[in-house]
Amino acid sequence: WYTTNDPATRFADLITQRAPGDLDHVFFTTGGSTAIETALRFVFFYNNVMGRPGRKLIVSRDGAYHGSTHLSAALNGRGHPAGAMDDTDPRVRHLPSPDPRNRRHGETEADFVRRLVGAFEDLIAEEGAETIAAFVGEPVMASGGVIVPPNGYFKAMSEACNRHGILFLADEVVTAFGRLGAVFASQEIFGVTPDLLTFAKGVTSGYFPLGGVLISARLIADLREAGANDAMFAHGLTYSSHPIGCAVAIRNLELLEAGVLDHVGAMIPHFQSRLAELRELPGVSDVRGLGLMACVEMKDGASPGDAAPIATEIDRHCQTLGLLVRPIGNLCVMSPPLIISAQQIDDLASILRTGISRATAGASFD
Repeated sequence: WYTTNDPATRFADLITQRAPGDLDHVFFTTGGSTAIETALRFVFFYNNVMGRPGRKLIVSRDGAYHGSTHLSAALNGRGHPAGAMDDTDPRVRHLPSPDPRNRRHGETEADFVRRLVGAFEDLIAEEGAETIAAFVGEPVMASGGVIVPPNGYFKAMSEACNRHGILFLADEVVTAFGRLGAVFASQEIFGVTPDLLTFAKGVTSGYFPLGGVLISARLIADLREAGANDAMFAHGLTYSSHPIGCAVAIRNLELLEAGVLDHVGAMIPHFQSRLAELRELPGVSDVRGLGLMACVEMKDGASPGDAAPIATEIDRHCQTLGLLVRPIGNLCVMSPPLIISAQQIDDLASILRTGISRATAGASFD
């Protein structure tokens, strides 16, 4: 709430130096969900202080995943069975997914982007720009199936936000800290400088819980110029700015920049090309990815008989051969360690090929 520690102040300096644009302020949290929750509470606080209390709607997308605390879960575009979880919120709206497979016959990529942004403009016209606080988006939808948006989409959505005074929040909990070959992907990969940016996971390579939200210096300046000196962002977490987490993050960043990022850049083409070869398998409907993220999607009906969901069957076969796959329905999602070698990529592709072949043939487990 009102104290800090040396690792936190040192890491705050390091991370803001590497953040895109004017994201010069950081609030450290315990993970991704609390980072999103913190960012949205700041958005509401900002609009209230700026005399825009009507801006309460948050725009997310179908297929999105942003967390498991209340408001972050409400943003998710992959709902639970009816009545299973109370994870809706009247302040949240959803737009169509930027899944390139949703392009219409004969529709160019540019036309698809215009249609997606047009859906956003239609929502703004329907609800009123004065009611919308922020748009929240993952540069690549991770657990939603590694959905890589069409070229220009992220930037076009950012420009639409700017036109209507809507804050743009990039959720980089998955894509930051090397997953796409950069410390942050928003600007370096997608050409966008967001108003807020959330991160977690890779910030410590998973060795200690830590997350955070980066905030534009412009927004902080707006608050100070508003003259509401008695307004305080009364938000905190017991383990905010945990000194061990920040110390781990400092060392993690040192290792990333001492060679891991370069290694990732060298491995990305080999990783994506080896997995793309799996498209030839009869049960596979799509292979897609970016950086060291990929998804092999299986065709409906690829699972024989009354077997478990096909990706679960594939994962079980792969585990007997030494590979862990994240199974989601008919999706095999992979985010390998950043230090994976070319030989290990070959092994991954070979084992996954065998696992897919065994699962689609209904083979028993060894």
